[in-house]
Amino acid sequence: MRDISEPVPNWQPPVAPDGKALIGKFVKLEPLGVEHATELFTCNKENDSIWDYLPYGPFATLANYEAWIGKIAGQPDPHFYAIRDLKTGKCSGVASYLRVQPDAGSIEVGHINFSASLQKTTAATEAMYLMMKWAFETGYRRYEWKCNAANLGSRRAAQRLGLSFEGVFRQAAVIKGRNRDTAWFAAIDKEWPKLRAAMEEWLAPESQTGGAPAISLSAKTESIL
Repeated sequence: MRDISEPVPNWQPPVAPDGKALIGKFVKLEPLGVEHATELFTCNKENDSIWDYLPYGPFATLANYEAWIGKIAGQPDPHFYAIRDLKTGKCSGVASYLRVQPDAGSIEVGHINFSASLQKTTAATEAMYLMMKWAFETGYRRYEWKCNAANLGSRRAAQRLGLSFEGVFRQAAVIKGRNRDTAWFAAIDKEWPKLRAAMEEWLAPESQTGGAPAISLSAKTESIL
């Protein structure tokens, strides 16, 4: 075979997400189930704007939210987690793996929906770190993040975590009657050792001052982008 691209010797597809919890110092990611509905529904009412860029929600009643969780819980793709803040003991967000392609070594993180109380916290960062860590250490080569191109908060979050901007797919979808251009971000396995070191340093107790990070994660990951 002609030498047309970089070889990937001994490549073996990784396993799909297996439904096990992901546990850190600040959060525990539990496979989403209807039993999480009440806590999530309550904290989601803090701010309806968290649903602006998602194709579903907000949910008018707890019964509606339970019905939605009942439909998506336990699916292999997307594979949803409830995010439990270990400090409060309560679930205050969700996220999922999706577009899981073991044969390509590619996996995406999405359906990220953090309540106001979880946003911009150390727990929120650790939740994203745990998902990225599982993916790369399981053997995935590519970790994707896609969002509405108008969602500047999501775009900043992706790059803060060290995912590089790869472009915009114009008119990729119609969501809630509005056009969606989709911004693509990704990190690859070769970048993971540096990304892991940056995030673990940021998450370390000695890097925290009064419960808030004393250093910028963006500054640590900028050189990797």
